Amino acid sequence: MWIEPGLLDLTYCTNIHPGETWKEARANVEQFGRELKTSLSPEQPFGIGLRLSALAAEELLQGGELDEFKSFLDSNGLYVALLNGFPFGSFHCVAIKSAVFSPDWSDDARLQYTLNLVRILARLLPAGMDGGISTSPLSYKPWLTPDGIGPEGLARIVTNLVSAADAMARVRQETGCVIHLDIEPEPDGLVENTSELIRFFEEQLLPVGAPLLAESMRVSLHQARQLLLEHIRVCFDTCHMAVEYEDAAEAFVQLADRSIKIGRIQVSSALCAEFDRTGATREQVLSQLEPFAESVYLHQVIERSANGALHHYPDLGEALESARHSEASEWRIHYHVPIFTADYGLLSSNQETNRSILAAVLRDGITSHLEIETYTWDVLPAALKAELIPSIEREYQWVLAELSAAR
Repeated sequence: MWIEPGLLDLTYCTNIHPGETWKEARANVEQFGRELKTSLSPEQPFGIGLRLSALAAEELLQGGELDEFKSFLDSNGLYVALLNGFPFGSFHCVAIKSAVFSPDWSDDARLQYTLNLVRILARLLPAGMDGGISTSPLSYKPWLTPDGIGPEGLARIVTNLVSAADAMARVRQETGCVIHLDIEPEPDGLVENTSELIRFFEEQLLPVGAPLLAESMRVSLHQARQLLLEHIRVCFDTCHMAVEYEDAAEAFVQLADRSIKIGRIQVSSALCAEFDRTGATREQVLSQLEPFAESVYLHQVIERSANGALHHYPDLGEALESARHSEASEWRIHYHVPIFTADYGLLSSNQETNRSILAAVLRDGITSHLEIETYTWDVLPAALKAELIPSIEREYQWVLAELSAAR
């Protein structure tokens, strides 16, 4: 839905809904998309941030499925400008954990999946809008071993990103559609924060990738660099950046200074435990965290000590096992809790940071896309669960109220 016509739109990501085949993904749009449009945007088009697995993307490209889906969207006042291309395979009801990063960008399967998404988005994208495809943080740091991706793997990552940029640049030449690939930093990803993302652009993507793209597109080196910066952007997930203790305002300046564009901001909330804030004992705080240690998703934890030192735990369960020996002042947990709530008993979220980021988007035009991304409804502790449609509506209502207050 348009917040500022032609400048800023708001969607929600359908990774909240189980569904790995195209039939299942289509059914989710038919049911939830239409119902949410009726309640939230009855008079104006309503945007869907469509999550497609690799299997669903292949199925959508068969026969006349894509054209028929485009007709369905148009006739129901729906549109797709954002695709979620991060999880390649199953994303619900099975233990995913670190498999969510596989295949990484050194694997041609990741490239082919993304090229399929480019073809899909080029057909679905409404006239006059740019479109984005979110993707993984390139790889997973624990895989960086002598037997892992190594220097050759890093070279393949750059080569595959260049191939994706080449495809998106050619789509623009042929159709005028501007499509960008949005790299999503995540804790323990190969690029997990703003500084690592910038380093990758400055030390790998631009110096190594621009000559490759210049040769394949038959353009100058300068033009190739500009094409990479146009078509390779950032998915700024506010939960992930909160877990990294990022200062969002500073990150926005650092990216802008280097002409690195923010393709989308995913509005999401991290779970926070401030051990010295509540007056409760450490044991009481930890006991409230225990129900969040579930078996499906990876919930990375970054611990901050009183002296500012940071320590990473790969998952919440492992952090809890070590907690009795820790003197940390704060934990931030990669667990996408509902954005409309600031406090969860003795725990809290980064809601206040989200509020300031939304104000900055309106003020500074940081991005043209906002996407609500809370995908953990199925695994939330029972006390936090509620009916899905009213919960999604509450997410929208919170964002819309904050945007209205920031005007």
